[in-house]
Amino acid sequence: MRLYAVFAGTVQGVGFRYFVRDVAKKMGVKGYVRNLPDGTVEVVAEADDKTLREFFKAIEKGPPLAEVSDIRYQFENKDGGFTDFEILY
Repeated sequence: MRLYAVFAGTVQGVGFRYFVRDVAKKMGVKGYVRNLPDGTVEVVAEADDKTLREFFKAIEKGPPLAEVSDIRYQFENKDGGFTDFEILY
């Protein structure tokens, strides 16, 4: 199962990517997180359905300094073969 999500608000420069990576690694989620040029943060994550939904719930508010104003997301029945969770630059 795959989660594709884009977080908007005060999400860059507040440790959001590191927060997402740390949660993903603790939960065994694979994929990536990256800043997008428009000021949003993109998350692509893969795991079993239950873990992925718990992961989304854990990251939806972001770290303490983040202010998430909107999340566009979808769950898909896809598997991209990720072997780790990383921050892309």
